[in-house]
Amino acid sequence: MSLQLHGPVIMILGPSLLPHLQLWPRPLLHRLLSDLWTNGCVASCRRLSTDGHTPQPVIGQDSVEVLGRSYPRDDFTNVTPKTLSRVGRDLHNQMHHPLWLIKERIKAHFYSSYIGRWGNPLFSVHDNLSPVVSVEQNFDSLLIPPDHPSRKRGDNYYLNRTTMLRAHTSAHQRELVRSGLDAFLLAGDVYRRDEIDSSHYPVFHQMEGVRLFSNHELFSQVCSGDLLSLFERGGRRTPEKQETHSLEAVKLLEFNLKQTLTRLVAQLFGEDVEIRWVNCYFPFTHPSFEMEVRFQGDWMEVLGCGVMEQEILNSAGAGNKLGWAFGLGLERLAMILFSIPDIRLFWSQDERFLKQFRVQDIHQPIVFQPLSKYPPLSNDISFWLPDHGFTENDFYELVRSIGGDLVEKVTLVDEFTHPNYFGKTFSLYGW
Repeated sequence: MSLQLHGPVIMILGPSLLPHLQLWPRPLLHRLLSDLWTNGCVASCRRLSTDGHTPQPVIGQDSVEVLGRSYPRDDFTNVTPKTLSRVGRDLHNQMHHPLWLIKERIKAHFYSSYIGRWGNPLFSVHDNLSPVVSVEQNFDSLLIPPDHPSRKRGDNYYLNRTTMLRAHTSAHQRELVRSGLDAFLLAGDVYRRDEIDSSHYPVFHQMEGVRLFSNHELFSQVCSGDLLSLFERGGRRTPEKQETHSLEAVKLLEFNLKQTLTRLVAQLFGEDVEIRWVNCYFPFTHPSFEMEVRFQGDWMEVLGCGVMEQEILNSAGAGNKLGWAFGLGLERLAMILFSIPDIRLFWSQDERFLKQFRVQDIHQPIVFQPLSKYPPLSNDISFWLPDHGFTENDFYELVRSIGGDLVEKVTLVDEFTHPNYFGKTFSLYGW
């Protein structure tokens, strides 16, 4: 049966369940959610879905099978069948999908603007790397500290303690640099446990770029450039540069990076786009910046970038070069440029959605036309929290496992700690 997405399902929590609080174990809570879902929207569910015919993941008692490989389970395993079902869909590689269009526009810009000495594109493109990576690739290779909050089990999808679904495409930076690449674009699906609303989804897609420069490449256009150097001895880290970099090299690199990205954004948004740069922090670049564009009267962040940490290049065998890197979200750009209001729509196989992006010219302007005006359905639930180990993302995963992509938003409305029940706390959630 072909099921299609027609309208949002929103959980809005109110105090109506306050008199009926119980101490519900997880299996009972799971069954209650299932009953609420079945009774509350069974008629709609016959019409609504974004699921396609994708291979089912295999999550066994002792192992998890992903993309034909088996990984042993342990106490860190927290992937779900719903999330694993997205692995291999590769929306960014499906021709005429909106994410594919954004990727192709970016690729076309770099192909036409940056040409190598032999007339070939300077930047190579890598968009088919497996999303299963080691924890070392995802965090350690990028200098993310062991106690950094981004490593939390509650925010990532772990196959086990040493293997995970990548949280960013930067997990492949070191291996691509180590292979000898000096300029490349990288696109792929990434996975993060997150809240439920119209702009967040546990799977989304990133695209990033890296470019490295030798001493000659960076200074060749500078007067007396042969007297300048990428590095300096005895330097110190400042807000403007890393300890081993010369200030002249960093300023030239920063100029090249910002010029490159300004041209890219002008290609995507139009030549009259207004841009501003904001200083920020990333563990793997310094200095680091975010680019914001003025769109429909508001400033919106569209990408992050910076000068790559030299330690990363040293570990990849490119210690004689400096480099910059940038990363952006394909969904975010597509939602802005195509006026797509809900991130769940990217997973729709509804022909009414997909046909809007079948254009002969990838640069043709597209404005998404809404599919439905069906009213939302609402449910509410309250339950006692366990004494320890609970995170909001645990509940979001439970809701997703029952309602899938039909749930548009889940909201924590209230919390209450009972004074006479051993300090038990309950939460009120709505979807």
